[in-house]
Amino acid sequence: MSATRHFSIPQARRVLSDLFRHRPAIYWTDFLISLTVGYAAASVYLGAPLGSAPQVLGLLVASFALFRVGSFIHEIVHFGKDQMRPFTVAWDILAGVPMLMPSFFYGNHIDHHNTQHYGTGQDGEYLPLGSGPLRNIAKFYAQVVVLPILVAFRFLVITPVSFLHPRWRRWALQHASSYVINLRYRRRHLPADAPRKYWAFLEILCFLRTAAIFGAVAAGLTPWYRVPLLYLLAVCVLGLNYVRNLVAHRYRGNGDPMSHADQLLDSVNIEGGRFLGGPITELFFPLGLRYHALHHLFPALPYHNLYAAHRRLMAELPASSAYRETVYPSFWAVVRELLVRVNRASALERRRTPTRADQWFEKRRQLLSNPATQGSAVSVNQRSEAYARRA
Repeated sequence: MSATRHFSIPQARRVLSDLFRHRPAIYWTDFLISLTVGYAAASVYLGAPLGSAPQVLGLLVASFALFRVGSFIHEIVHFGKDQMRPFTVAWDILAGVPMLMPSFFYGNHIDHHNTQHYGTGQDGEYLPLGSGPLRNIAKFYAQVVVLPILVAFRFLVITPVSFLHPRWRRWALQHASSYVINLRYRRRHLPADAPRKYWAFLEILCFLRTAAIFGAVAAGLTPWYRVPLLYLLAVCVLGLNYVRNLVAHRYRGNGDPMSHADQLLDSVNIEGGRFLGGPITELFFPLGLRYHALHHLFPALPYHNLYAAHRRLMAELPASSAYRETVYPSFWAVVRELLVRVNRASALERRRTPTRADQWFEKRRQLLSNPATQGSAVSVNQRSEAYARRA
């Protein structure tokens, strides 16, 4: 597929030239209000009688609010060097550490925007969900149940052990420091100018946070069921992100790299339904994440301008523009199309015909087993990192 014939990226950028400025006041206000609501609701959830209406309501509100808070990590990774640094530090201390998701754990997102890696086995945020059978989606959602346990183990065990030897530390940063859906992903390149001391500081705080959760129970300071309650809250917040991830892309790749324009066609914009479509869609796709194709087109657009940018492109681009092919009226419209492709792949599998998903997994296996290929990614990552933040 090729989007280049009917789409001009320079033209689109000219249309949006005045929308690339970040407005810190919006970031701070949104973050602090969402954080206050999320933590207040979580306090109600954790302190209310088990199974009571206040506890259920507290869980519901806390899940959506903390999902919004956590989504700021996506904005942070696209900031330029030293851009809005106070906001990043505040987010890490007030949200990243308590929620066990320090911002540097999302550095892998740069590979997701790299044209050499998007849609391949070296893309941590990509699986062939739209080109394989239904069980691939089932396995995808099974991660939600397991990942909170793995995260607790990561900080409680791997963090202190990693500081015992430089080689172990490097292994931890490359193999166990990325929040991904492609669990075979490895961060091959650690930037030479990475703030390692800041990373270590955040990890130690995450270790203390995790230890405090279990230590408080062991010391009798909190009831034993505090741990499963926190686990359930983590599953709910993570589950919302996986709902969002399912329709962020069409996931039709076969493991080959895609051009910037083809990334656009493999991504999705959701406008929302007619009845309360905007507010409800915003709950499930906070910070403009429903305009994910637009984000892949221009990763540096601040979230508070994505709505205006999308409306402007829809008004000014020609009817033949490939951008319009990324637009869906609702979440369910994307899911219906996804299920159609999944059913086709299942039919191919029943006939023992290889699917595009089979090709994707085979290419990932070859990628992981070829050290020479792994090493070649370093220079590509270095060249693309600045682009992915500023494009």
